[in-house]
Amino acid sequence: MAASVACSFFFDAEPAGEPGRHAPDACALCAKPLARDSDIFMYRGDTPFCSEDCRHEQMRLDAVCERRAARRLQRYSPGTTESHHGQREARKVSMSIAS
Repeated sequence: MAASVACSFFFDAEPAGEPGRHAPDACALCAKPLARDSDIFMYRGDTPFCSEDCRHEQMRLDAVCERRAARRLQRYSPGTTESHHGQREARKVSMSIAS
């Protein structure tokens, strides 16, 4: 009896309303309502999707964003310059400390 009460409590609970968390009643990508009797596809722990397609599309978008962020970080990291062909070149910088 206690297990069924706990189970129904888990599914009937309202979302905590924490920033960055998706409500479990709609797909995080297309906002399609999620039915209680249908499969829910989760990504990164607590992000619900209505289908494998929506989940894979979000995974693809995240990968693109991560690659762009890595390129941006690399572009502005110290010790690198851009050649005339637009390719990155590493530059060795020597520093001496005066005593």
